[in-house]
Amino acid sequence: MKSADIKKIRKSMEKSLDAKRFEHTLGVAYTACALAMCNDVDMTKAQTAGLLHDCAKCLSDEKKIEICKKNHVEINSVENRNPFLLHAKAGSCIARKKFHVEDEDILNAILYHTTGRPGMSKLEKIIYIADYIEPGRKQASNLKEIRKLAFQNLDMALLRVLEDTLAYLKSTGNEVDFMTQETYDYYINLRNSGELKQ
Repeated sequence: MKSADIKKIRKSMEKSLDAKRFEHTLGVAYTACALAMCNDVDMTKAQTAGLLHDCAKCLSDEKKIEICKKNHVEINSVENRNPFLLHAKAGSCIARKKFHVEDEDILNAILYHTTGRPGMSKLEKIIYIADYIEPGRKQASNLKEIRKLAFQNLDMALLRVLEDTLAYLKSTGNEVDFMTQETYDYYINLRNSGELKQ
């Protein structure tokens, strides 16, 4: 990805997203770059994934379903009932087809930015966390603490975001995607077995 491509992506996102979502997208790209600097991750990859993570967010549910079906992407039962959740899967397809992103790490960072997954790469963790802590976010109760932690220990910040996300979903009665629970269980087990630096 060259800087010219980044400019093109940014312009395209400005056109296809509503103003609030575009502001959020810039915040995620900015935060992802900062986290990449701290964790020896390629900043261009982080910026690209940050700019594209919500590229399908403003599409209709029907369009998201259509994109997933056309690209033979599996739609699970939770997503069937809540098609708005498909924006990550549809976004990964758009990044590959429309923006010619071939880097699997970037595509996975987009694909798993809402649920996480067991065994995430550093870039995937960065996008997942940046989406939660970017400067425009206000609603989460532990934001100040998690923002600080993100620049000290990526894995512990990831666990905190997963923990807070699950607690929030359960408290509001929203369905929990099984992948989010699986991801949390995976990293909790790593922490408990002493494999994560605390």
